[in-house]
Amino acid sequence: MNKKQIFNKGFLVILGLMFSSVLWAHGGAAGTDTDQCKFELEPDHWIHYTAYQSRSYPGDEFCGSLPDVNTMTQLVFDYQDIRYRNMAVEFEVTKEPEGTRVFFQEAKKHKSGTVVLSLPNGVAEPGKYLIHITLHKNDGGRLDAHMSFRAGTGAPTSMITLLMYLFAVLGALYVFYLSNASFKAKVDAYFKDATSLR
Repeated sequence: MNKKQIFNKGFLVILGLMFSSVLWAHGGAAGTDTDQCKFELEPDHWIHYTAYQSRSYPGDEFCGSLPDVNTMTQLVFDYQDIRYRNMAVEFEVTKEPEGTRVFFQEAKKHKSGTVVLSLPNGVAEPGKYLIHITLHKNDGGRLDAHMSFRAGTGAPTSMITLLMYLFAVLGALYVFYLSNASFKAKVDAYFKDATSLR
């Protein structure tokens, strides 16, 4: 196999890996979890949290930073431990640092393990907010967890989107390289000169 074939196959493999959805999954293996969208209720017992603003950003998921205010916002919580499904859970969202309540749901059980809180108008103003989760244990005890988010931060600049644009440009250049003989000759000559200098 010559250098050109190795280069072509290597480029296609790298391009395929970059567009693989498996690489973009959040979280990780045990000990390497980087998922920032979760509450720790007790050591190694979590609730996962995702926010959606589907009218403004259909299909996009958010966590610590919501781009818009005054738009329907859904906060979705998934219990990652089955035992919490038998406990009543209370949710509250407050504007910080004032502590003004903007949403409240009384304690109740959610047997499915997923809770969707709908804020029809989202939050009214930009700034910092705090989500309070209180689980009422069957023995009368309570578990409290808190997670903050910012609202009104504007459209997020996604690193994945930037990488996709970069690879689209690289792909277009590669197609141009293969289809234009004079450009190909110049590039090949450049790489030949660069390798001969080593």
